[in-house]
Amino acid sequence: MNIYEVKTMGERIKGNSYVGRGIVIGKSERCAVSAYFIMGRSENSRNRIFIEKGEDVEINAYDPSKLEDPSLIIYFPVRNYENKMIVTNGDQTDTIYEFLKKGGTFEQALATRCFEPDAPNLTPRISGMMTFTEDDFSYQMSILKSADAQGSACNRYTYSYEPLQGIGHFIHTYVCDGNPIPTFQGEPERVSIPDDIDTFTQDIWNHLDEENKVSLYVCYRDLKTGKKETRLINKNGGNV
Repeated sequence: MNIYEVKTMGERIKGNSYVGRGIVIGKSERCAVSAYFIMGRSENSRNRIFIEKGEDVEINAYDPSKLEDPSLIIYFPVRNYENKMIVTNGDQTDTIYEFLKKGGTFEQALATRCFEPDAPNLTPRISGMMTFTEDDFSYQMSILKSADAQGSACNRYTYSYEPLQGIGHFIHTYVCDGNPIPTFQGEPERVSIPDDIDTFTQDIWNHLDEENKVSLYVCYRDLKTGKKETRLINKNGGNV
């Protein structure tokens, strides 16, 4: 196993019917790059769309009349606070945001949370945060997952990165489909980050499983100007 192996996002996800939710953070030639996608197997999970609200992103029900249980599927996956951008697969986005407002840290916020209460899958909570300096940034990624099949305890892993040009890290909730669904293992995977946002967006969207993919959000932030360029794709509602 080569721990420094770098693959495209397409190579990482192609042919895998269910990687669940995924976060990518990295650096292109001149931009800080982040991406978040969701997949779904049930009608309730698939009945979702991403909506941009200012610089943040909210998940809403595509058809509110079909919404069953919103507790684990409706949340802000992306929020910004001062010089930080938070990306997560659940309402821990708000936990991190509130801790930052009070002077707390990414790790302190996540120490108060654990995996999702959705036995038997016990879906891990994955999170990322970018911290911007004058003309660069650093980033952290985290996964909170069950210590055993019974959910007896929560194991918390945090990874901190200094960005490398053209390189990113990809963390996702599941290894593949299954019953129960096997939880992501190991460190975040290294992926290549192209300079063009549309190339990156399409590489992810076109290689996610056609039946199970739901929504994707991609953000490129120019490190010199601070200008953001975003792409948003909803299977249920088109592109932005």
